[in-house]
Amino acid sequence: MNLCTVSVSALVLTLVLAACPACQEGDSKPVDLESRAARFVDGLVAGKYVEVQADFDETMKKHASPDKLKIIWASLKKRLGSFKARTGIRTEKHKQYDFVFVTCRFEISAIDIKVVFDRKERITGFFFTPIQHPYKTPSYVNTDAFTEQEVEFGEPEWRLPGTLTLPKTGGPFPSVVLVHGSGPNDRDETIGPNRPFKDLAWGLATRGIAVLRYEKRTKAHGRKMGPMEDLTLREETVDDALLAVHLLRDRKALDAKSVFVLGHSLGGMAIPRIGKRGEEIAGFIVLAGPTRPFEDLIVAQYEYIFSLDDIISATEKSELAELKEKVARVKDPGLSRKTPRTDLPLGMTAPYWLDLRGYHPPAMAKDLARPMLILQGERDYQVTMKDFDGWKKALSDRKDVTFKSYPTLNHLFISGKGPCTPMEYQKVGHVDQSVIDTVADWIKGVAQK
Repeated sequence: MNLCTVSVSALVLTLVLAACPACQEGDSKPVDLESRAARFVDGLVAGKYVEVQADFDETMKKHASPDKLKIIWASLKKRLGSFKARTGIRTEKHKQYDFVFVTCRFEISAIDIKVVFDRKERITGFFFTPIQHPYKTPSYVNTDAFTEQEVEFGEPEWRLPGTLTLPKTGGPFPSVVLVHGSGPNDRDETIGPNRPFKDLAWGLATRGIAVLRYEKRTKAHGRKMGPMEDLTLREETVDDALLAVHLLRDRKALDAKSVFVLGHSLGGMAIPRIGKRGEEIAGFIVLAGPTRPFEDLIVAQYEYIFSLDDIISATEKSELAELKEKVARVKDPGLSRKTPRTDLPLGMTAPYWLDLRGYHPPAMAKDLARPMLILQGERDYQVTMKDFDGWKKALSDRKDVTFKSYPTLNHLFISGKGPCTPMEYQKVGHVDQSVIDTVADWIKGVAQK
């Protein structure tokens, strides 16, 4: 948040970077573009943001100022540690675009920095994309127990591709929509080598529950969404989750009265808003859902990361002070919708912050007269037990709300030992089987009532 140091950083990229159609491999590999892409990366590393911007097209110059580039690069280093080296470069061509992938090694993991050139050889977008890792099937999954279908849904302007995982025998099945954390998440909510939404989909389908997961709007339509100045949680998350529910309710193989919604991180924070508009939803699952103000959560995450080595450097103190100044603007009653992104945390627009002002998820959840399951990893440093306690304080008097925390699990609900760090997300793991079993048993129990 994927509202966290990991996924909040990704959200910054979605809001301020351009996007392009999906690429296909081509034969043309123009060396000059590769050199310019390498120069672009070297400029980011050196902090030469004005020089970097010189190769942008006009749209990129407008929406990715030197100040925004500084924010983006700092956010990336928060996730991956210090930059080490460029280790490779390749080019793919798609229609009028050339995509140059510059593979870079950071302290924690390697990524591809995809630099997009238009026909005039200007930079029209760039992305930070994880190196793809092969998926290893968790031990609790039986791939013979389900099939998968590609689906597409959404408003005409914002069509989203997704995957529907269907059990093979029985039915009509209960079903669940998976709602992402913040950032331009894919349908698997891929973070490093981990794919928690794929684990959930395959694990639950093995237990007889259909699952819909899909590309988030900021992933599928990043180019159109990047310049949006009025983006809110509704356009980012809520609208599409409701449309996904409608898709499941219309499927003959599924029980229309047993459609659930599971939200992770920012998706969990959005659950009360989704539920308020989706009266047909049978119940809700919150995985690591924040209850504190978003801006306070960001400060806490930065403070935690900076404290891991027991030394807060002068640079870190300066960055933290700058962040707190921006958070103070978010809390200022006089915050204007026209306040520049660069004056606010994570490069997010004033309308986004204003939309979240006064939003307390547990308070809104009190009015959702439907069952809820709220789960939390006790080793999660991004959304912590303080947030879990926020849910409990507001809802513990309700008999239809179930709470459970897991001592060894992190923000991805993957097991580990000791204090969690960003580096842990680069280790291969799977959503713990106990989480799969808890969610499956709870959904079946509610569906049978």
